[in-house]
Amino acid sequence: SHEVMADIFNSLDRNTENRFMTGLEERNRESADQIKSLMFTFDDLIRVDATGIQLLLRQVEKDQLALALKGSSEDVKELFFRNMSERAGKMMQEDMEAMGAVRLKEVDEAQAAIVNAAKTLADSGEIVMAVGGGDDELVY
Repeated sequence: SHEVMADIFNSLDRNTENRFMTGLEERNRESADQIKSLMFTFDDLIRVDATGIQLLLRQVEKDQLALALKGSSEDVKELFFRNMSERAGKMMQEDMEAMGAVRLKEVDEAQAAIVNAAKTLADSGEIVMAVGGGDDELVY
């Protein structure tokens, strides 16, 4: 099923994932799109710990983050704001309000760029992204 394939792709490193996805896109574009939609998403960043979010915040552009947060759930917004200084959080919220209406395509692109940055940090071992079940839980 597509769900199982998405789980498999989520466990691959980015290079392998890209090679397999490219091959799948050539053979069956519809299945590739369905699998992509089921893979790790921006809203899944809720499962990254505070240290990982803070590291991610240093890696992404503030304008891009504001655009990505504009279309995210309240839980994800809260996660990012909780990991910013109060002043930075207020400035980000003001920037988001000042944007007004934005195209969904732009939000999706900004979110995808941030997810890719998170995956790059995870590939290098700098952050932990829990994508599975209990096996990925962290114990402190």
